[in-house]
Amino acid sequence: MSSKSLTDHRPEDLPRCAWCGKDPLYVAYHDEVWGVPVKDDRTLFEFLTLEGAQAGLSWITILKKRDGYLRCFHDFDIERVARMTEKECHEILQDPRIVRNRLKVSSTVSNAKAVLEIQKDFGSFSKYIWSFTGEGTIKNSFTEMKELPAHTDLALALSKDLKKRGFRFVGPTIVYAFMQAVGMVNDHVTHCFRYDELSK
Repeated sequence: MSSKSLTDHRPEDLPRCAWCGKDPLYVAYHDEVWGVPVKDDRTLFEFLTLEGAQAGLSWITILKKRDGYLRCFHDFDIERVARMTEKECHEILQDPRIVRNRLKVSSTVSNAKAVLEIQKDFGSFSKYIWSFTGEGTIKNSFTEMKELPAHTDLALALSKDLKKRGFRFVGPTIVYAFMQAVGMVNDHVTHCFRYDELSK
């Protein structure tokens, strides 16, 4: 989903998770995207890439560059990204629309190749990813943002397995942020209006 498509205009005074602040792009991401279960391989690959790109940066920085990532990485077409050449990677490293980090760019290509292998073994990347939660969303019941963990044992297990399969930039903290984003866990605080909506 492009950041330009985040156009939801819910009332400003709805109770929300504190992390989204007041930035319209951040609020729309919170209201429409974060925690919604994703079963599409391409979108899962996009989020894994963006969470890895965030390492050392703020999420709002990545959100503002999301359209740039979509353009530079062929709308996250997994097969196309897996075929990207060193020349293509060098060219997009000059593009300010993404985080111009050589290791992060090259890992996107190698991670795409690893996703293709998982698709061969499991039928889809989604089946593999969601097997870690038994196909469903883990619903937590945190009342304050400070209660949210940086990672969990499950995130550590998924991180280890991804690394074993050749993925990079998939440490447990990155993986847990990915799990939150794609709805493997519902980590909206209990008073947030999205908590009950996603719990249904």
